[in-house]
Amino acid sequence: MAKKLVIVMANTDPRHGEELGAPIFQASVAAAMDYEVDVICTATAGRLMKKGVAEKLFVKEGSPKSVYDFIKDAHEAGVKFYCCSPNLDLFNMTTADLIPECSGIVGGAHLIEQVMEEDCKVLTY
Repeated sequence: MAKKLVIVMANTDPRHGEELGAPIFQASVAAAMDYEVDVICTATAGRLMKKGVAEKLFVKEGSPKSVYDFIKDAHEAGVKFYCCSPNLDLFNMTTADLIPECSGIVGGAHLIEQVMEEDCKVLTY
């Protein structure tokens, strides 16, 4: 049985808040079930790792909790969030621009290594 879950947010567009709830919620649930959980934000979803972006996004209009609140909850549950290295250039970011809940910057090789681990399962959004 897998001990680790990697969630890749590649096609999840921050401009559509309703797309952001499921992957972050499922990451929190898996962490609560004592799985090691990494969320890798790449492509457009990489914007979520930039300070000030997720605070302005909501899964549902009128919700009191922002997407950033959900990220903080997931992080508190043990989820590790990562920003894919090309996003720094793509969105004119530096490491200083990343939210505190971002555990670091990873490249394509890291993702491939994670996916190929025998005790790892991958969900892609």
